[in-house]
Amino acid sequence: MTSAVTTDGTTDGTTYLELSEEGGGAHKFYEVRVAGAEVTIRYGRIGEQGQVRSSRFPGAEKAAAAAARKVGEKVRKGYAPAVPGGRQARPVTRRQLVSSTSTARQAPVLWRFASGAPAFGIFVGEEYAYVGNQRGDVYTLTHDGRVTGRFGLPDGVKCIVADDFWLYAGCDDGRVYDLSGKVPRVAYEIAGDVDIYWLDIDDGVLGVSDRQGGITTVDHEDEFQWSRGSQGRQGSHGWMVRCSGDSVFHGHSSGVDAYGARSGEPLWHTPTEGPVLFGWQEPGEVFAGTGRGWVYRLAKADGAVRSRYRCDAAVFSCATSPDGRYVFAGDNHSSVYCFAADGTRLWKLGTGCGSAYSMQYRDERLYIVTTDGSLACIDATESAVREAQQGRLPERRDIKTAQLAAVAPSAQVETVSEAVVQASGGVVVECVQEAGRLRVRVVSPGYDPELRVQFPKDIRVPGARYLVAEVRSSAAGGFYRARGDIRRLL
Repeated sequence: MTSAVTTDGTTDGTTYLELSEEGGGAHKFYEVRVAGAEVTIRYGRIGEQGQVRSSRFPGAEKAAAAAARKVGEKVRKGYAPAVPGGRQARPVTRRQLVSSTSTARQAPVLWRFASGAPAFGIFVGEEYAYVGNQRGDVYTLTHDGRVTGRFGLPDGVKCIVADDFWLYAGCDDGRVYDLSGKVPRVAYEIAGDVDIYWLDIDDGVLGVSDRQGGITTVDHEDEFQWSRGSQGRQGSHGWMVRCSGDSVFHGHSSGVDAYGARSGEPLWHTPTEGPVLFGWQEPGEVFAGTGRGWVYRLAKADGAVRSRYRCDAAVFSCATSPDGRYVFAGDNHSSVYCFAADGTRLWKLGTGCGSAYSMQYRDERLYIVTTDGSLACIDATESAVREAQQGRLPERRDIKTAQLAAVAPSAQVETVSEAVVQASGGVVVECVQEAGRLRVRVVSPGYDPELRVQFPKDIRVPGARYLVAEVRSSAAGGFYRARGDIRRLL
């Protein structure tokens, strides 16, 4: 640590550490700077600006001691002193999937929205459908294809997942953004050595699969819980992750594993024919699509294979109807399939707009996002499919990329006076410093002041109070979750 004595007798200093492993492992930095009673930490992937957090302590001695603890923790994990700029950034791994055109009859596509870049992210809720593409755009559309909004995230969108009332987008910049309000906010910051392939969230617990075939979970405060390597071969990819109550399900090169959500304890392993590329879940079952054309239907309790569904090419995506009556799949030849629960193939049709990277079924419609950047809505009713199999298709509406201003993530927060609290009906929360970390708790009456609040990471300021639209208890009851727009109180 370099140091200098300031005019008031306190000590300033900066320690810069790096951890870089061969073979595509960790490649990250950690910098601790002490300025009097303030400690500033900067961390992230080598070659990037990284994230910055500052904490103020009662005095310079306590600040120096806290900084020393942070440095010691990192050194024990393998970090070593380095010179900034000595190592170059590694490129972000973007999933490379080969797609070709289907020769099957075309599916009855009702409408198609061109998002402008290949798209992995999809979510279809009660009111809107969302598509997130590799340019970082997330568009919202009504179920009849009318574009209503656009978020502009800093990097490619890996996936869009819902957790009760909350909606999250995982990005190639290593962050997970909460899309529940008017402005995207940083909800989670994944460790710099975890190259996100897919993620899922259940009651605030985030599961992340990575390019090394591993899986990592963090809690609602973005604190590491556990990490496991897959039973797949060294360097294998692990794409599928689904979080559900007490379990986390991980698909990789040799099958599907189940772990205890809180402990990470292995529960079961089911081998598959071919590497798992995508997963879906329903209350009692989990579905895994493989690179050899199979979709597996597994019991969540013990991993037993209840059924298998055979496609003609590698399966990029799969989904089911809520009752499990129908199972859908998309392959790398731009075809979509529908199967009966027992494995009988009911139909196979071409998308006409690329291979389906992701899909979701809702109200007799199959929504897909594709290699050419489309969000397409397919009429999945029996009558529409019969017509399509005879070559009779509905007139497809092509919706071009809307010229909407993108709402970007921001650490800026609108400020309002205390008088607004009475009129708004919102909830007041406060940011406090505990053990060197910024926590948030509710100060409005009627809430447990001991419970922490899941709250955007990049807008926390020690001592600040915020007015949030709504605060709800987590499903398990151990913490609160902020929802909707957030304003800072003057």
